[in-house]
Amino acid sequence: MAGRNAERAAAYRLRPAAAPLLGADELRDLDDLRAAFAVIGVPYGSPYRMENVHSGAADAPRVFRERANARFGSHGDRWDFDLGGTLFGETGLGMVDVGDVVGDPRDLPGTAAAATEAMRVIVDRGAAPVVLGGDDSVPILCARAFAADRPVINVLQIDAHIDFRDEVDGIRDGYSSPVRRMSEMPWVGQIVQVGARGTGSARPEDLAAALEAGNVVVPAEQVHSQGVDAVTAAMRDDLPWFVTLDVDGLDPTIAPGTSCPLPGGLDFRQAGALFAAVGRDFDFAGIDIVEHFPGLDVGTTTSVTLSRLLSVLIGHAARRRAAAHACEPAYLTA
Repeated sequence: MAGRNAERAAAYRLRPAAAPLLGADELRDLDDLRAAFAVIGVPYGSPYRMENVHSGAADAPRVFRERANARFGSHGDRWDFDLGGTLFGETGLGMVDVGDVVGDPRDLPGTAAAATEAMRVIVDRGAAPVVLGGDDSVPILCARAFAADRPVINVLQIDAHIDFRDEVDGIRDGYSSPVRRMSEMPWVGQIVQVGARGTGSARPEDLAAALEAGNVVVPAEQVHSQGVDAVTAAMRDDLPWFVTLDVDGLDPTIAPGTSCPLPGGLDFRQAGALFAAVGRDFDFAGIDIVEHFPGLDVGTTTSVTLSRLLSVLIGHAARRRAAAHACEPAYLTA
């Protein structure tokens, strides 16, 4: 059994985490996946330069687990006042941690393919991937894991930037382009983008292209003036939602550990309310967290913020999923 597990892990280039995230069970063989949520670390996708391969974001999966576990790792059976119960409550559901994709800077396409394939297995097993990045090209790899011949997911992007460049220096899968690439995937339905502010890589023609593609763009200022209802009211409920969170979409007062902090991002009450709504009111497909640079953090502020947002989202999503299964006829749940 141990030999088979090692062989499977090697096929997906997976390395076990030093300690599973937030009390999740360790899983070394994806074929044994039965949980509703599966944590996986992905160090990078398609970096523009080699220094991005060795950036602080590439080490975020390991450091985030360490910091999140130091604060909340033993809290699985504690009462969570944001959920009205423990993390999974009475749902009977759980989460596993399958470890990290091992990045090979000599074989970036191979690393990307291994990450997508591991996530594809997670999706095919019916679990929601909880992806710890990594730079902002990782969301492209995540979305590819849902590949189908029809729309199967919607995408909610939380980011200071719209990431809709077609290419930068000839690279089309870099961190300025993930939403552009997602918009071209036939299995992606609606795209809602929230948190944009200031300037980034987008030019006027890139915003025009995003709007022409049908994306709903909700700038950060609109959230400040109208609340998170400005986002959720625009979200359709026809497909499960995959959330892609760039840490710079949050205000630097709650998440300073990122490479491009900008004032005026979503504060914790707004982000928490949005994550609660996504988990509670919509079907949940998965999430990635990218552009987390632990080395730039102030203390462990960003890790604490991300831990709480993940707990709120996963806790509400678990309750919705359990309630939906409870309402299904017995022949569908047997």
